[in-house]
Amino acid sequence: MRVEYITVIEASERWGVSLRQVQRLLAAQRIPGAKKYGRSWMIPDDAEKPADPRKEKKLPGQSLSSKLAHLIEATSAPMPNDNPDDILNSVKEEKLRLQYECELAYLRGDFAHTMRCYEKTEGDEAAKLRASLAAVAAAISLGDYPAYLEIEAYLKGFAGAGRDRYSSAIAELALASVAVCAVAPKMVPGWLVEGDFSAFPAQVQLPYLHYLRARYFVYIGKFEVALTIAQTALTFCAQERGITLSEIYLRVVGALACHRLGREHEAARRLLEAMRIALPHGFITPFAEPVSDFGGLVEKCLEEEFPHCSNAVIEQWKCTVKNWITFHNHFTRDNITLILSLRESHLAQLVASHVPYAKIAKQFNISVGRLKNIMLEIYEKLCISGRDELAQYVLMKSKGAEL
Repeated sequence: MRVEYITVIEASERWGVSLRQVQRLLAAQRIPGAKKYGRSWMIPDDAEKPADPRKEKKLPGQSLSSKLAHLIEATSAPMPNDNPDDILNSVKEEKLRLQYECELAYLRGDFAHTMRCYEKTEGDEAAKLRASLAAVAAAISLGDYPAYLEIEAYLKGFAGAGRDRYSSAIAELALASVAVCAVAPKMVPGWLVEGDFSAFPAQVQLPYLHYLRARYFVYIGKFEVALTIAQTALTFCAQERGITLSEIYLRVVGALACHRLGREHEAARRLLEAMRIALPHGFITPFAEPVSDFGGLVEKCLEEEFPHCSNAVIEQWKCTVKNWITFHNHFTRDNITLILSLRESHLAQLVASHVPYAKIAKQFNISVGRLKNIMLEIYEKLCISGRDELAQYVLMKSKGAEL
């Protein structure tokens, strides 16, 4: 059956809208069947005028929670195994495509593109909340602390503020990912520690929540627990046909847990499984992020099967680790009282002020050896190496509070 077409001008007259409005609808791909020839658009003769989104917002059931749940469900489909970018052609709505574009850019280490995608969601709260998960990680990877603070303030406006349930849950999830990424266990929310995901809409992928929880347990030294969580969560991914971010990261965190347990052969196997899924498509970020944590294993696996990807992964790691340190320095200064316990903060302040260890130990009724061990734990939490660096955080924070 032959399809008849009309011009943009004819559609404008038929629908009673401006020529510019029809052009906007075409740019947003909201007119099914429309085709572009050179600079001209042809619209199917039987095409109906798209509904006005401003009126749709007033309809019942269009709350932020329902929009967010719909958006999450619509953007949770696995990406095709042979060509993940095909997912961009399979979705018609611009805001859905933008979410996948944001995720693909992050996986490939194009964090600036991720941030641009996030900025394009301005004005659409559901889309912005959804994209914030990738954007906050991209801001950290870029070492862009002002951008992080802006996103953090936005998320805190939803988290625990009496807003609707789902938007609060998604905002808290993004903030929880920061706490885990920044190695700040005290800032990790109780629901993540306990694995209580009942506040989240059913559309949220459980594997990603379990990945974040597994990563938390790795950082607090409970490697067997982390491995069990990762392995169990992978069974959910096994039911999917295609590539998901969660599947890649679960394999990586499982490999890291094995590495910390001294099971190097199993760690290498899990890491290579993740690489075989990700690296053929240029997804280097999952392996560039933890290079330091694996103590040479990432480089070994790359040399074994993906030597052509080795330079890209290592170069991104070199750049990202510098940016992460920049971010962490700012983050630690602003949140040191949340990262350290009250007792640790007090000890840190005394040590930073060059009070003798023997005097501090006597005051707290502990041995000097025990005090040294506690200080090593504090240095590890703050990602620093000694007293002089400690002073930059503890003493500067105290002076700032006085001012």
